[in-house]
Amino acid sequence: MAGTVGALSGVALGTGQSRAEAPAPGAEGWQAVPAPGSVPAAQLRSAAAAGPRLAWAVGEERYGGPSQALAMVWNGDGWAKSDLSHLDHTQLTAVAGVCPASAWSVGRPAGDGSPLLRWDGATWREVTFPGRGEPDVRLTSVAVGPDRQVWICGSRGGAVRLLHGDGRRWRWLDPLPVASVNLYGVVVGPRGAVWVSGDRSNGGGWSGLVARWDGAWTVLPPITGLRLGIADLHAAGPDDVWAVGTEAGVGGPPGRPGNPALSHWDGTAWTRVEAGFTVGSLTGIAGDAQGRAAWISGWNFQDQSRSTYLRRDGDAWVVVRGPAGGAPAPYLNAVTSVPGTTGFWSVGMTSPSPYPPTEAYTERHHA
Repeated sequence: MAGTVGALSGVALGTGQSRAEAPAPGAEGWQAVPAPGSVPAAQLRSAAAAGPRLAWAVGEERYGGPSQALAMVWNGDGWAKSDLSHLDHTQLTAVAGVCPASAWSVGRPAGDGSPLLRWDGATWREVTFPGRGEPDVRLTSVAVGPDRQVWICGSRGGAVRLLHGDGRRWRWLDPLPVASVNLYGVVVGPRGAVWVSGDRSNGGGWSGLVARWDGAWTVLPPITGLRLGIADLHAAGPDDVWAVGTEAGVGGPPGRPGNPALSHWDGTAWTRVEAGFTVGSLTGIAGDAQGRAAWISGWNFQDQSRSTYLRRDGDAWVVVRGPAGGAPAPYLNAVTSVPGTTGFWSVGMTSPSPYPPTEAYTERHHA
């Protein structure tokens, strides 16, 4: 979900003890990596990695006008723009994949319905699924489990639900039993549990929403706030869930930055954790090889000279700045781990507004 804001210094979980911003020698392993070929204004909204020599990133180019879908592929040596001339889509919003034969993306079409795309080894191709082309079908995010099962959050028939399949057979699952909901993210957690996140109406605005599917829906209590939405989550288990997003607050001029929102679920209740900066957003979260939440991508409105992250440090989150000089005012939309390594990718754009022309942007982390 592009267009949020934030600033941080780590806070010990549940203690309220803040940690100073971490020093950034070598930007703590983050480095800017060129992602050439996009037509400004351009941004990457989502990324996924199958390993150190294969990753995907998707988004849009020419946005601010008649936008077009944008996709990049990493081959171990560099990013290359994928040819999408056969597609008629305005943007790709999410990507997930575990191997060349099981990588998927969803996006927004120029016409009716939402497309489901599969990687064919060279580019993205539309595939058939129940509801394809129906004007009320919306696919908003996608996740792929280690078993290559595909989980897509979206809506059909006026109800928010999951589409589940293996690439050959697909079925829509029971509707989420909550009214007035928007879903922005889906992830596969331990033991096959599937988690979704977004926001829900609370009468005068909206609150953060997190729910779990394990054969039936379990809807967690709302994450309260002043117009608060959840962009991404990480679930290490039913009693250890981190949710990140933005709280829009009350009123203000158009384009007013929000506030970063970080919350933890311990199996009983949500605890809001101070982000360490007060104006901006938290956009993505990724776990380490042990399954623990490890890195959060964000945007610090009050200091845009470098990218902003939160790094897990024991029982605290610490603010880390990205590399200097990688982009004029980098904005990160997502962060993802690289399987089989201790590395991570983050993706976004070189500045948070279309003008001056922003371009696709990526950073890579080496431990």
